[in-house]
Amino acid sequence: MGGVLAIDLGAKKSGFAVADPERIVTQPLDVVRAAEDSAEIVDAVAGLLAERDVSTLLVGLPVHLDGSDGARAAAARAFAARLVERFPGVEVVTYDERLTTKEAEALLRDAGFTGREAKERRDSWSALVLLRDWIESGEPRG
Repeated sequence: MGGVLAIDLGAKKSGFAVADPERIVTQPLDVVRAAEDSAEIVDAVAGLLAERDVSTLLVGLPVHLDGSDGARAAAARAFAARLVERFPGVEVVTYDERLTTKEAEALLRDAGFTGREAKERRDSWSALVLLRDWIESGEPRG
């Protein structure tokens, strides 16, 4: 079992976070500025996979509070399908990212980041929250 790379997909930039194979250490990575439907974002994932021992890609799925798909859910599902096609040896899982941004903003404040610093890190810290939530939920496969 390898590590997990979590992705908070955005229209213009996406955040990333990683967990080690034992799921002990989680950390946010850099934000990648690329359109969600570009080859550049998939290439960024390829680069991260080359640098790390990752067996699972975790893609945040934007859903409404009632659990129904949000407006961006179709884009997240399409992105996940592209990842499955490009990386057949890596498991791709989508997971509910409800309220991850709000929790990430709170974590950033607690860590002393404000203003522009917090805004620059928000997407990757949202991916971190997504990753931690998924691990704490027993790593469900959806």
